[in-house]
Amino acid sequence: MSFERVAIIGLGLLGGSIGLAVQDYLPGVATTGYDADPATRARARELGLAGTISDTAAEAVSQSDLVIFCVPVGAMAAAAAEVAGSLRPDALVSDVGSSKESVAKALSDALPGAAIIPAHPVAGTEHSGPDAGFASLFRNRWCIITPPEGADPAKVKALSEFWTALGANVELMTAQHHDLVLAVTSHLPHLIAYTIVGTASDLEGVTQGEVIKYSAGGFRDFTRIAASDPTMWRDVFLTNKDAVLEMLQRFSEDLTALQRAIRVGDGDQLFDHFTRTRAIRRSIIELGQDDARPDFGRSDHGGTEP
Repeated sequence: MSFERVAIIGLGLLGGSIGLAVQDYLPGVATTGYDADPATRARARELGLAGTISDTAAEAVSQSDLVIFCVPVGAMAAAAAEVAGSLRPDALVSDVGSSKESVAKALSDALPGAAIIPAHPVAGTEHSGPDAGFASLFRNRWCIITPPEGADPAKVKALSEFWTALGANVELMTAQHHDLVLAVTSHLPHLIAYTIVGTASDLEGVTQGEVIKYSAGGFRDFTRIAASDPTMWRDVFLTNKDAVLEMLQRFSEDLTALQRAIRVGDGDQLFDHFTRTRAIRRSIIELGQDDARPDFGRSDHGGTEP
């Protein structure tokens, strides 16, 4: 099976990028889009983010065989409730949320009987809104699909082929495992970035102007991550809190060990730790998941994957 009409609910960075990518890489597929914000809908029409921009979510999904929710994970239930009763019987429902167990439950509760296969394209930038989207966002990035038990293999295959056509590398895993992996690779780094930038801005002995003026490369990277959409990340931490708290506890223990090494002057422990983590960075570059250039290859589009 393949999809002929795709509905995109939520026309920010990810939703807009999906619309543009479908037009570029799947030109035979029709797209409809909807966003709860009238101003976003108007801008989406100007930018041509979808073939048709509908004024209601129900209208957007009524003829579509693939419906993708691109709203913050905390808004999934309400967004899905808007289309209940308007879906085609054969429609596949998916999403792009960064936490999967909570999203799967929210969509299943709101759309009983619907075919639901959650997904998470691990791609993004620190920018948000309809103007932030671009067609190549998913090229050579991972899209993790988390089929529930008993999912139709033909629908899983069709969704995988859809994301592959947009340029993504597809991986299948359980929702629980996804949430644990993303807690350490994405959610915890964002939480640390928000904390470090917040700490710097709160220092009484250092002015905010000095923090901005004398920022070294490391701090600049943290500020890029900390500029990500606050609504999205608030919802991510609240909906994936168990995995995030587990990873945060591990991080706290490791940080305490480094703190002790600095206090007692254990240079060997620091050197060994930094050598091991340096190898991780090199492996990420070798896999093509980042760029070794000073600007990280982000001169055109910044990147911070949720």
